[in-house]
Amino acid sequence: MNPLAAELNATLLSSNPHIYSMLSKVGRRLFFPKGILSQSAEAREKAHAINATIGIARQEGHTMHLAGIMDMIKGLRPSRSLTYAPSFGIPELRRRWQEVLVGKNPSLAGKPISLPVVTCGITNAVSVFSEMWIDPEDVIILPSMMWGNYNMIFTTRNQARMVHYELFGPGGGFNLDGFSKVVEQEARRRDKIVVLLNFPHNPTGYAPTVDEAGKIAEILVNTARAGCNLLALMDDSYFGLYYGEDTFRESLFALLAGVDPRLLAVKLDGATKEYFVWGLRVGFMTYGTCFEDDEGYQVLEKKTAGCVRGNISNASHLSQSMLLRVIEDPRTAAEMEEKFSILKQRALEVKKVLGDPKYADAFEPYPFNSGYFMCLRLKTVDAEALRIHLLDRYGVGLISLGDDKLRIAYSCIEQSQVRELFDIIHQGVRELETGR
Repeated sequence: MNPLAAELNATLLSSNPHIYSMLSKVGRRLFFPKGILSQSAEAREKAHAINATIGIARQEGHTMHLAGIMDMIKGLRPSRSLTYAPSFGIPELRRRWQEVLVGKNPSLAGKPISLPVVTCGITNAVSVFSEMWIDPEDVIILPSMMWGNYNMIFTTRNQARMVHYELFGPGGGFNLDGFSKVVEQEARRRDKIVVLLNFPHNPTGYAPTVDEAGKIAEILVNTARAGCNLLALMDDSYFGLYYGEDTFRESLFALLAGVDPRLLAVKLDGATKEYFVWGLRVGFMTYGTCFEDDEGYQVLEKKTAGCVRGNISNASHLSQSMLLRVIEDPRTAAEMEEKFSILKQRALEVKKVLGDPKYADAFEPYPFNSGYFMCLRLKTVDAEALRIHLLDRYGVGLISLGDDKLRIAYSCIEQSQVRELFDIIHQGVRELETGR
């Protein structure tokens, strides 16, 4: 093992041995390298005459660049857009994102959390988490309806074992009983479990109510206090897009960070949906637990940045600089509220239209109150057959999930198209039923 990794592990063991024990075998070997990186950093501070350490090209004292590229980038110098960013992320952006995170999650007030580490989108954050914390045959608890890429990351690449529960209970809300039973069952069988909470949920567009969120947190805290090491992973890709009046409007991270030494809360979020910049690929990983001192968080940040460096080196400097600028832009808050209102009105229109009893024999909606999506449960026809039929006959594109579910992204259609869409789906069902 590299001496730097051994040093980090010793610090983590001293600060919280439970967190150390939850690291994967790869996670224990991870470290942030010194070598060229540290020597380059020292040179930036002291090499006032000639600095020949930087792995970029310079010309006449400035970052070498092409005019055609810089013509497309207004307001950002080449040194803030074309050069490498630190593997941890731009320091100003990390600090600002932490401030934004605490501002949007009032329950975090006064709780120590790590500085966010920047990743290349939230998918990369999920992958980094998996590499750092998941060994083959580790158990990950999550709903049976889930984002398909979790399979690729957790099971195909890391050979974890997924254990599922039904997302919705008999009354239509979050299935607290089913969730509690699976968590309790797996906690009895092993020393460590991972619970993945994705709210607003993809694909159903559901987020827990205030009461449900409190009970989810209570189940997990009680499990940790009973002696099981618990990793609570919050995939907050659609954070902030809450449309229901009684929907919990914070991340469950805020309820789980810093409550027990055996519980490590990990928040994955980013600019992708929160700032409507899907292709910029800026995500963040933030940790919350109980440490004896801040050195524990510094260890996790270094291991995370080491994992990022070993995979992609660093996330885009241009994207990070753009995000930092837009966070500071005085126009941003009003513009984001406007976009939120548009999405909320679409969601409310979907609810209104689906209240029409004429659809009841053909399909029914799963509960939804947030995010981009909602799902239909088909009652009489196969989902994939209907998807192909609607695409071929009407030019309507939807996503089939399993035998009887359709996912609809109302985020990308106009409010005026909602009734037309569901009428076409209804017509397609009737045509498959009759064979016409």
